[in-house]
Amino acid sequence: MNKVDHIGIAVKNLKDTLPYYTETLGLKLLGIEEVESQKVKVAFIDAGNCKIELLEPIGEEGAIAKFLEKRGEGIHHIAFGVTDIRTRMEELKKKGVQLLHDEPKPGAGGAEVAFMHPKSSFGVLYELCDKGEKLNGHL
Repeated sequence: MNKVDHIGIAVKNLKDTLPYYTETLGLKLLGIEEVESQKVKVAFIDAGNCKIELLEPIGEEGAIAKFLEKRGEGIHHIAFGVTDIRTRMEELKKKGVQLLHDEPKPGAGGAEVAFMHPKSSFGVLYELCDKGEKLNGHL
């Protein structure tokens, strides 16, 4: 793992939540995008040494909608920046880590992502986030 890339926070509504981060906390909004493969609308917030990724569900399907239904708003995952995500996934599997996917999925900001099952990570959902060399330094 290279570093903590971002912390994913599930929210019901970006419109209601964003002012807390931008006005109350004074953090900078970097951008908003929809990630259809994950069924979310994502807002990226610059928190200095890592980003905060606010995740609003698109519709009632998808992991974030289910998370909000079960647990309410709050921290959803911690993402580690990695390079060569497929190799890293294989290394983790060999060490007994259960992954939620066999192949990386398209993520926000053009990244490839994969999640480690919380049962393999002492109850924490971790994401592997490979932005590739061309995306380093961007969202």
